[in-house]
Amino acid sequence: MRKMHDLIGDLREHNMNTEQPLSQGGFKLCRRTPGVAWRMALRTLFVALAVAAGAALAAPPLASATAFATDSPQPLPALNIDIGQTSVSGISSGGFMAVQFQVAHSAIVKGAGVVAGGPYDCAQGDLVTATTRCSCTGEPYLNCRVGDDSTDVPALLRTTARLFAAGLIDDPANLARQKTLILAGLEDPLVPRAVSVQLADYYRGAGVPAANVSTVTLEHAGHTFPTKGFGNACAVTGDPYLGKCGFDSARAILEWIYGPLKPARSGKAKGRFQKFDQRPYLPQDPAPGFAWSSGLDSSGWVYVPDSCARGEPCRLHVALHGCKQGHSYLPLKPPAGGGLYYGATFLANAGYDRLADANHLVILFPQAVSVPLRNPNGCWDWWGYTNRHYADRQGVQIRALRAMVDRLSSGARH
Repeated sequence: MRKMHDLIGDLREHNMNTEQPLSQGGFKLCRRTPGVAWRMALRTLFVALAVAAGAALAAPPLASATAFATDSPQPLPALNIDIGQTSVSGISSGGFMAVQFQVAHSAIVKGAGVVAGGPYDCAQGDLVTATTRCSCTGEPYLNCRVGDDSTDVPALLRTTARLFAAGLIDDPANLARQKTLILAGLEDPLVPRAVSVQLADYYRGAGVPAANVSTVTLEHAGHTFPTKGFGNACAVTGDPYLGKCGFDSARAILEWIYGPLKPARSGKAKGRFQKFDQRPYLPQDPAPGFAWSSGLDSSGWVYVPDSCARGEPCRLHVALHGCKQGHSYLPLKPPAGGGLYYGATFLANAGYDRLADANHLVILFPQAVSVPLRNPNGCWDWWGYTNRHYADRQGVQIRALRAMVDRLSSGARH
């Protein structure tokens, strides 16, 4: 496999930005049954209401004492955050998006955690590739073709070099100084472990030292975000996509990136979750219906420890939920915590906030939202439902995420 710097050398003199218009469609095709038909109809209705006004959250089942602000969405605060200490993680579509943000803005990213995700721009703008070769989410309608080389890592490395030559992503050489943890479940039927193995191959081809990539495989884990003790049985693939695996994914990711952490809090939170307005961070695009097609909800969440709110130096971690985990998502069966919406289940129980207080970490939880026909499950865009730039710095969601990071770090004291 050719190294990234060789490919960049071939392309440095040429702007070969010739992507074709992207496919549209949903991420996971769902088989309708009479028992869930009424919820399908409700979901279509409430998606529109959620985008327009921001859905009310279901009261989440909490694994520990957590403080939630109950007021209306506020602007993100400007905090004393070193932007060079920014990291990102995600599960499933959030894992693929985490890699896209990591590569597109590699100059500011310190490291990443990827749970059930794959290589950069794996889908290459094609829904069928996304659901058959980068995952098995097209089944039973599309046969899964995931294998040892199904993602075509050499082609993805060429794409990375081409996008850098076109000025659409940061220098991929930055990846070599980052630390990345890859987490896969051996019983994951949606993003099989082979995809995670090819993600490690991608980093190797991009020149990342082996010592900077940690690969963790949980033998009995399904498609889930593993936790110490919250969620379904570890092997279960299904709502809320959090699994009691006896494994603290949040700690594993953050410690791999930042080094040893102080113990997680055991009592009352020393910070709070603040709901914020995501709309100001959308690119100002004049196209009609732009906010709707962005796939971004009207509001998101940020956890700010009291120490960070007081102006002490802090670090930033961006935690991206997976499909069907956004706070406005309307599941086909009622959530365990009651109500209609998925609510705050992921952000309150993934475990990031409990590590934040003692370790001067601000945790940003941006929220994606369902878009009927194009993105019904509220996934992050890793196949092109927004536009052809979904994986580079001009992508709608990546631009919005970067704007949020810039705002949070705008109070840095140099």
